[in-house]
Amino acid sequence: MMDMVPVVDGETARCFLQLPVELYRTDLNWIRPLDKDIREVFDPGKNKTFRHGECQRWILRDEAGKHIGRVAAFVNKKYRNKGTDFPVGGMGFFECIDDQQAANMLFDHCRSWLLDRGMEAMDGPVNFGERDRWWGLVVDGYHKPLYCMNYNPPYYRKLFENYGFRVYFNQVCFGMRVDTQLQEKYFTRHAQLASDPGFRATQIDKRKLNRFAEDFSIIYNKAWAGHGGNKSIERKQALTIFNGMKKVMDEKLVWYVYYKDEPIACWLNLPDLNEYFGMLNGKFGLLQKLRFLWMMKRGKSKKFVGLVFGIVPEFQGMGVDAYMIVEGSKVIQSSSGYEEYEMQWIGDFNPKMINIAESLGTNRNRTLVTYRFLFDRDREFRRHPMLS
Repeated sequence: MMDMVPVVDGETARCFLQLPVELYRTDLNWIRPLDKDIREVFDPGKNKTFRHGECQRWILRDEAGKHIGRVAAFVNKKYRNKGTDFPVGGMGFFECIDDQQAANMLFDHCRSWLLDRGMEAMDGPVNFGERDRWWGLVVDGYHKPLYCMNYNPPYYRKLFENYGFRVYFNQVCFGMRVDTQLQEKYFTRHAQLASDPGFRATQIDKRKLNRFAEDFSIIYNKAWAGHGGNKSIERKQALTIFNGMKKVMDEKLVWYVYYKDEPIACWLNLPDLNEYFGMLNGKFGLLQKLRFLWMMKRGKSKKFVGLVFGIVPEFQGMGVDAYMIVEGSKVIQSSSGYEEYEMQWIGDFNPKMINIAESLGTNRNRTLVTYRFLFDRDREFRRHPMLS
């Protein structure tokens, strides 16, 4: 008989981390996440979501005592989705053998735990925290994941959908060769703005990180805060994020646009860290850190990843996107050494950003899904509303 074991101590936490290692031992595309990145999600001292939420983890054992699955459930009081007027919990960090009964047991435990806390639905697989990490189930493009991106075998889709999960929104990733020629319309629109001396594009300067972090917070709060559950960001918080990225940040890959010295747009990219971390077997102690820095110095990464692309509302639709992309491409295509570019996911509820991504000449190279399961099976199911 299978049984669920709650994660309550160091040994069960270690088993929670170790379970995927056996599950993916023959999958050459799986990259083991850094243990520290998973631990920090469940550490109240590291994850600020604990200030307004709680979580629980379990491991599933079979009759012989072998670990065959794991899952976590979350309640986050600040988790909101536009158009949803009932409390929704989350589940994530799901791993399981190809067995529907085992998966159902994991899902049932999450459902019961969330019901006890007043939730009326669960989204999954999601993160206990921000959406840029561990969010969504891969349903297309089963190749090596980006840093802190979920990866799973194809049969997981069957396990979720057979249980009754439905697609709440699709998360589309786009990729392209760095040497791809931009369409002529980009240069036309770039020329229109370049003729106005008020517009200026610049790379980030890590020596002036305070200023650029503040400018990022201004752009972010105008462009994204309030959209799709995104919260506003304070200057101090932005500086903390930028300081955390400083060692891995490539100045050639981070671009801003200003109009009369006011920040109006930002394009934030980083090297694909999984090209390095995939060689560290989940560990990041002193020796691994030294190896990581050595690999970075050698410039091993050939891919960079788009994390943020945004324009403040009053300058949208004016060609600022083309202006910023052309200015950045002059440097990135000529002297950066990168060969591939992949964007972090864009929700299918955001057609404007989908259109920008497609117009670059990209291809859809992977799709993830955020599923939703309604506890009241008679309630009308509604997908994530479209952003205007």
